[in-house]
Amino acid sequence: MNKYLLFTPGPVNVAENVRRAICKDDICHRESDFDDLLQRVETKLLKLFEIKNSVDYRAVVITGSGTAANESMLSSVVGHKRILILSNGEFGDRLYNISKVHNKNTTVLQYSWGERFDLETIKAYLTTHEIDIVAMVHHETSSGMLNPLEKIGTLCKEHKAMFIVDCVSSAGAEVIDMEKCHIAFCSSSSSKAICSYPGLSFVVGKTNEFERLRDLPVKTAYLNLYAFYEFIKNFSQTPNTPAVHLFYALEQALDNILNKGIAHHYSVLQDKAKILRDGMSNLGLTFLMEEKDMCSVLTTVYLPTHIDTTLFRQKLREKSIIIYEGKGRFKNKVFQVGNIGELSFADIQFFLDSLENVLQSFGNGKVKIIPFTLGGGRKSMIVYVDGDTKSRELATAS
Repeated sequence: MNKYLLFTPGPVNVAENVRRAICKDDICHRESDFDDLLQRVETKLLKLFEIKNSVDYRAVVITGSGTAANESMLSSVVGHKRILILSNGEFGDRLYNISKVHNKNTTVLQYSWGERFDLETIKAYLTTHEIDIVAMVHHETSSGMLNPLEKIGTLCKEHKAMFIVDCVSSAGAEVIDMEKCHIAFCSSSSSKAICSYPGLSFVVGKTNEFERLRDLPVKTAYLNLYAFYEFIKNFSQTPNTPAVHLFYALEQALDNILNKGIAHHYSVLQDKAKILRDGMSNLGLTFLMEEKDMCSVLTTVYLPTHIDTTLFRQKLREKSIIIYEGKGRFKNKVFQVGNIGELSFADIQFFLDSLENVLQSFGNGKVKIIPFTLGGGRKSMIVYVDGDTKSRELATAS
C-alpha cells in the first residue's frame, strides 16, 4: 500500500519517532510509570500554551476524540446557569447540540457558515440577556475561519460571563493566550496540529475554575471534568482506563514541537500555508475567504463548477493525496487542503504539481456547441470541451 499524504486538518501523517513511541513497552496504568508519564504530558501541554504560572492552570487528558473534551466541558461547567453558543459552522453547531443535551438553558447566536461574528450583535445580546457562560469554536474547520479569541473574551469579561473555547484544531497552530483572552477552559485533541495519533483529547483550565466544579451537579459519569481534575491532582491518574500508548505518542509529538521551539513550529506552518495558497492562486483557484480570516493550517478552495467533486478527489487519491471535501452548505462547491503533520516542502510541491495535472485533465470548462441532425429527425450536438469531443443526444424532434 502506498503512503498517503494527508492534506487534511487531521488526522495527519505522524513523525517516525511518534510512530515508534506508540510501540513502547507495556506498562500498567495504575503504577508509578503511568503517574510519571501523565505528569510529563500535563507539564508539556501547559508549555505548549505558554502558560507562565503553571500553578494557576491544569491540563487533564481524556481518552476520546476532541468531541469528548468538548462534551466534558459543556456537561460539567454549566450546572443550572445560562450558556450562549456562538456558531458560524459545523463545529459551532455541534457545541450547541451537545450543550442542549445537558443544559436546558442553552441558547445560540447563529451565523452562516464562514460568516464573521458580529461583535456589536454579540455585545448587544450579552447586554440584554442574562448569560453566565459563552462558548465558541476558535478554528471552525468546516470553513477554515479563525474566530477572534481576544475580542470575544473581552466582551465576556465585561459582562461577567465565563468563556470556554473549542481549540481542537487550533492548539499547536495558533497562539492561544488563555489569560489575555480570559479563557476559563479550552479543549483540544492529539491528532490535529499537535501531530500525534487520534484518540486523546484534553482540557486546559484555570485551577480555581476546576475547583468550583466540585459544587456543580454531575450530569455524566465518564466525562465528568471534575473527576479528571481530582484524579490528576490527587493521584496523577485518570478516573478511567487510559489509552496508555497514545500518551507516549502524544508526549513525543509535544517534544517535537517544544524541542524546535513553539515560535518556530508556528512559523513553519505559516510558511507551508503561504506556499500552498500562492501555488493554488497561481493555478487560478480562489478561496472561500480572505487570508486574514484563515487559520494557518487549512485552506478552503472553490472547486471550478465544471469539475465533479468525487472524480476530482479520486484522481488526487490515485496520486496518494488525500484532501477534504466540503460539508453542509459547501458540499460539491469547495475542497479543503491542510498543511499539518509530516508534510515536507517537497510534498507540498508534489501536491501543487499533481493538482495542476488533475485540473488540466478536466479542462478549463470552456464549451463550444455545434448542433447537427441525425436520421429520424432527432436533434443532437457535439460538445467540444478543451479538445475532448463528446456527442450527446439533447432532445427528440417534435
